Amino acid sequence: MLNRQLPKPAELFELLQFKKPEFNGKKRRLDAALTTYDLRSIAKRRTPAAAFDYTDGGAEGEISMQRARQAFEDVEFHPDILRPAPHVDTSTEVLGGLSALPFGIAPTGFTRLMQTEGEVAGAGAAGAAGIPFTLSTLGTTSIENVKAANPAGRNWFQLYVMREREISYGLVERAARAGFDTLMFTVDTPVAGHRLRDKRNGFSIPPQLTAGTVLNAIPRPWWWIDFLTTPKLEFASLSTTGGTVGDLLNSAMDPTISYEDLEIIRAMWPGKLVVKGVQNVPDAVKLIERGVDGIILSNHGGRQLDRAPVPFHLLPKVVREVGRDATVMVDTGIMNGADIVAAVALGAKFTLVGRAYLYGLMAGGREGVDRMIEILRSEIERTMALLGVSSLDELEPRHVTQLSRLVPVQQESVAIAESLM
Repeated sequence: MLNRQLPKPAELFELLQFKKPEFNGKKRRLDAALTTYDLRSIAKRRTPAAAFDYTDGGAEGEISMQRARQAFEDVEFHPDILRPAPHVDTSTEVLGGLSALPFGIAPTGFTRLMQTEGEVAGAGAAGAAGIPFTLSTLGTTSIENVKAANPAGRNWFQLYVMREREISYGLVERAARAGFDTLMFTVDTPVAGHRLRDKRNGFSIPPQLTAGTVLNAIPRPWWWIDFLTTPKLEFASLSTTGGTVGDLLNSAMDPTISYEDLEIIRAMWPGKLVVKGVQNVPDAVKLIERGVDGIILSNHGGRQLDRAPVPFHLLPKVVREVGRDATVMVDTGIMNGADIVAAVALGAKFTLVGRAYLYGLMAGGREGVDRMIEILRSEIERTMALLGVSSLDELEPRHVTQLSRLVPVQQESVAIAESLM
């Protein structure tokens, strides 16, 4: 029979420990965010729809973006038991320098439209965390101001080859003078992808007021106050603006970009050169043969060609071909530290996060980016410890199985081709 008694006051107070209230609303929101998807939810509440959807969306049916995320979710880990890893080392050497974590911040365009602190927040947070920060050609903070925000950290510059080549050449020279150590030559944007969310929202640079945007802004006055009371957007490469993002990209980008342009930039750039946007094995091999220092497997976050290859699926094949000769990196679809661990296990030397960074930025400015980095850091450390590995070098392909939902129908396509010969 169960014996009951009245609780003693002393014992009751031992059980009940009251949490000190947090009166700082931003800190309270960010502390409650346990995943990057939590940051995304906060960002969506606090950011006008057009700006949020520019970050959150992809090209056309957003199939590439969804497949990339699904690929990471379809990972099966294989932990080693009875191999304690009480102290986990997440540091790595990449492109001639150290990074405290196996990821850096990817280049993002028009960043101060997402949240007014923009690249200054990203660069400052990256510097504090000891990871690289990448400034986009279409960034909204100058090369020099990013350097000022991250004076002792690693700054990388992402380059688009513009129709007016002298603009691109000038940016390369400025980045070199500012001490940026790596140039990211981007090859997957000869023309703009068809981003339907931007079309439907009427997203333009600069933002245009319509009845819809005014109604959407009413519950988010802080965004408009920040936008209207801070310095005018400063673009690294665009002297004139006006129109949709697609309009701006198509007016600036050049579909005739070629290996000749790569050779010109290689000759100009004194630091490490990587090519971003590689999507097949033959191109990876050709680039390494031409002497680039690294490649980034990327489909531009699913924002260019819809139904493009999934970079994470492509990773093992590329590593087998060129992994000994060059630094292989990957982006697109990374939303969890476990995604990063899986990529490293399959041979990636480094990874880049874009949307996760912007979700943190929109959720809380600099503090939101700090929180995003901390979330990914904790997920990386916990995943490694549970796998029984103490350093990134101990991660091996045997730790990961890529479960596949997309199996190419090769036999049928080959038979059709042979019948036409």
